[in-house]
Amino acid sequence: MTAPRTVLVTGGNRGIGFAIAEEFVAQGHRVAVTARSGEGPTGTLTVRADVTDAASVDAAFTEIESELGPVEVLVANAGITKDTLLMRMSEDDFDQVVDTNLGGSFRVVKRASKGMLKARFGRIVLISSVVGLYGSAGQVNYAASKSGLIGMARSITRELGARGITANVIAPGFIETDMTAELPAETQAEYKKSIPAARFASANEVAKVVTWIAGDDAGYISGAVIPVDGGLGMGH
Repeated sequence: MTAPRTVLVTGGNRGIGFAIAEEFVAQGHRVAVTARSGEGPTGTLTVRADVTDAASVDAAFTEIESELGPVEVLVANAGITKDTLLMRMSEDDFDQVVDTNLGGSFRVVKRASKGMLKARFGRIVLISSVVGLYGSAGQVNYAASKSGLIGMARSITRELGARGITANVIAPGFIETDMTAELPAETQAEYKKSIPAARFASANEVAKVVTWIAGDDAGYISGAVIPVDGGLGMGH
C-alpha cells in the first residue's frame, strides 16, 4: 500500500487528467489539479494555471504547497493539439503546441523538483502519446512535443535518480473521451481495426497505470515508456 502523497495533475479538469485525479483521490491521496477553466473531480483542489507561463505555474505551486503540502507526485498531463498537414502548419501552430506540451511539462517539473529534492522523494509522470513514437500524419507539432517528453524523462532520471526521484512516461493510445466520442462511427471502426485489442481504452485504464507507476511498488522504475495502447504502437 502506498502512503498518502500530495499529488498534482496538470490539465485535470477533463479527459484523461480528470480520470487520473479521480483515481488518486480514490486511493486516498491529497490531490490538486491545474486547469485554465472548469474544475477537477470531487475531492480535489482546483488551481488556475497556465503552463506556458512560469509565474503562473509558480503561483499555483505556492497555493498547493500552503493548502496540501509540497508536491510529491507530479503528473504532467496538460496538452493541446493544432492538427494540420506540414505544408499548412504555421509557425504559430507549431510553437503553441510545443510550448504547451513540452515547455509546460518542463516548467511544472522544474518547479516541482525543488520540493522533491528537499524531501529526497519524488514521482514525475509525463503523459505522452502513442503518436510520440508511432507518428501521425497531420500531427508533426504534437508528435514532436510528445516524443520530446521521453528525452526529458530520461535526462531527469540521470540527473535526479540518486535523490529518490523517478521520472517515467505513459504513452496512451486511443482513449474513450469526448474527443473520440465525436468521431463518426465508421472512423472509429477504422481506427479499431489497427488496434490489436480492437477497442479504445477507458480513461480509467490509463489512470490505474499512472497511480501504479507513481506508487511505492514502482520505486525502481525510471526513464521507462509505458504504452497503454492495446498494442497499437508495439515495437516503437
